[in-house]
Amino acid sequence: MADTPSNDPLHGMTLEAILRKLVNKFGWEGLAKRIDINCFKSDPSINSSLKFLRRTPWARKQVEDLYVNSRFWTRD
Repeated sequence: MADTPSNDPLHGMTLEAILRKLVNKFGWEGLAKRIDINCFKSDPSINSSLKFLRRTPWARKQVEDLYVNSRFWTRD
């Protein structure tokens, strides 16, 4: 049986890669407007945001949902 490709747009993506793509697309300010969490507003960085998102499932879900709904996630 051959392996079938996953239809999940998050398949194989790390949280760091998702966050970097969102920051590149929207910037920190644009990201903070779309997702109202302090790690995007107050002295934002990839590392501090990853630490928060890994500990906070509801925030991580919002980031993943924004990534999927932004429709720029097609495979590069």
